Amino acid sequence: MERVYGEMQCSTDKGDGTVAGFDRGVEVVDIKKLSAEERHVLIEKLIKNIEKDNLQLLHKTRKRLDRVGVKLPTVEVRYRNLSVEAECDVVHGKPLPTLWNCLLSVLCYPALRLFGFKTHRAKISIINNVSGIIKPGRMNLLLGPPGCGKTSLLKALSANLNGSLKVSGEVSYNGYKLEEFVPQRTSAYISQDDLHIPELTVRETLDFSARCQGLGNGQELMMEVSRREKEAGIVPDPDIDAYMKATWESRTLQTDYILKVNFVGDALQRGISGGQKKRVTTGEIIVGPIKTLFMDEITNGLDSSTAFQIVSCLQQLVHITDATLLVALLQPSPETFELFDDIILMAEGKILYHGPRDAVVEFFESCGFRCPQRKEIVLSKKDQAQYWYNTELPYSYISADVFSEKFRASPLRKRIEEDLSEPYDKSQCHKNALSFNFYSVSRWEIFRACMSREVLLMRRNKYLYIFKFTQVVIIAIVTMTLFLKSGMDIDALHANYFLGAIFFAVLILVVDEFSELAVTVSRLSSFYKQKTLGFYPAWAFAIPCIILKIPVSFFQSLVWTSLTYYVIGYSPQVWRFFRQFLMYFTMQVSSASLFRFLASVCQTMDSSIAAATLIIFTKHIVCGFIIPQSSMPSWLRWVFWVSPVTYATIGLSGNEFHAPRWQRVRVMTSLSLINLTIILSN
Repeated sequence: MERVYGEMQCSTDKGDGTVAGFDRGVEVVDIKKLSAEERHVLIEKLIKNIEKDNLQLLHKTRKRLDRVGVKLPTVEVRYRNLSVEAECDVVHGKPLPTLWNCLLSVLCYPALRLFGFKTHRAKISIINNVSGIIKPGRMNLLLGPPGCGKTSLLKALSANLNGSLKVSGEVSYNGYKLEEFVPQRTSAYISQDDLHIPELTVRETLDFSARCQGLGNGQELMMEVSRREKEAGIVPDPDIDAYMKATWESRTLQTDYILKVNFVGDALQRGISGGQKKRVTTGEIIVGPIKTLFMDEITNGLDSSTAFQIVSCLQQLVHITDATLLVALLQPSPETFELFDDIILMAEGKILYHGPRDAVVEFFESCGFRCPQRKEIVLSKKDQAQYWYNTELPYSYISADVFSEKFRASPLRKRIEEDLSEPYDKSQCHKNALSFNFYSVSRWEIFRACMSREVLLMRRNKYLYIFKFTQVVIIAIVTMTLFLKSGMDIDALHANYFLGAIFFAVLILVVDEFSELAVTVSRLSSFYKQKTLGFYPAWAFAIPCIILKIPVSFFQSLVWTSLTYYVIGYSPQVWRFFRQFLMYFTMQVSSASLFRFLASVCQTMDSSIAAATLIIFTKHIVCGFIIPQSSMPSWLRWVFWVSPVTYATIGLSGNEFHAPRWQRVRVMTSLSLINLTIILSN
């Protein structure tokens, strides 16, 4: 049956996620099982003109809720006497950031503190005793010059500040302090950096975000609306009913809606524009149930038209759904500026103004400044003189401290103090406004989402694995020609050749996993962002990587062992073949884990390569093949037992030289690994 949503008749009565049929007869359609084509038809019918239809759709949705008295959860953010300080080194002159200087700063400071000496460190005030209220349903704009503390304020309100910073004061959501609930799942800090996995398309990025964030209380809210409408005898609009059920009970159609309203583009790695990346960064959050947003310069690098479109969509979201929003922008256009309701102006870590947008010009005129049309108030000495209009008084530079004091004495500030003095009535807090669980969905669902993404990424990177497999085959063929069994006998001389073939295979399989550095480093920025947002724990990211790497290492080790074992002429017992394969496989998996660990610690490609190269060189030098353990200095022999290559070489050599054919000849004392011989003989 052809499905046309424009002909849909209303037949919903239980709020069970189904809508009913067409003019050809009533047909029950499960919203959760809509095909991609049906979802596209529904969204296209509801939103033909993005600017007009989206606003109309949101208004109809809100009107339906208000008609039956269902309230959406809202969050009011309060901060009182908030201060943020950082401790830094006092640098005399301009020392270069050399390795020696960095080492001194790491070692000397703890040593000086330990022995009670005075340290050359100072405290810098980033935010200085600020207070205010971010109310739901209002567009709040945070303005200020670079370095004034905008980002620190946004991170402090969303509980995302670095642990090394000292924070004092109080931040509360609906009267609850930050330690009384999970702010990472209640609010979201959206960075100015666009951190995404380039192999994923826009839809896949949003789908993964939606799976990790879950649907919130959408299904419960939809059931309550349907129940009240049934009691009141209200018949809802069929299209609005289908849209609400689909977006509040299905992640896939919510992604379609966000794509339709905000995004244009294809795969990220194909080079979508800066504006599209900014929209993906925003959509990655608003596709979920979080509606308390702190956004940091999300329009940087965009033209005024694109910036206006993004802020306009946010305005519709805030005004109709009563979301809580604070956006920091740098030099917004006048058209974008007029979309906001309240303005917060910061300078030098202080709030110079916090109040309605319409009153900001009046406040600065009371300070003696009048800004021309389509210009912003600025605080520098050079620009202040241009905007001084009170000719009756001589001009003098007004510092940020003076502006702050004038604002403290203003009626706007006194009104904020009065609101802050009255405790928030927690009984008015919606039960779903705050999150008390760190993750929105079950750990199993998070694991499934991460596993699905890793499978998809592995398919996207298939050429990397094809290249690695081809490389292993080619090197194995070369190795077979170097250590051909027809040229080696079972004697003392050729025992060293067998041992060399074993060591060479270990070296190749270890270095083959070097590509894990680049793969891991490329995903770290996205990982830390999504982990901070509470999408998933670290184990949910790491375990799928380990699991999916196992079959790749298994296949590569099997191919290497199958090609080289009998051609080189190792002991012909089948169980020794499988034992050698198992040790190669274990060594390769451990090497992949080691390189992932180095990438996660170093976090940059250059430092990761340097550290990995040093470790590879060290563990192969001290494994006993190149330098026997007996020839190592006594203070260095412990490294012999730390290197994993040592155990791989011991195991592989024991597997070969404990074979019956080697027991018939006395060749062990002639091997290069004298220390290994002692171990094997025991």
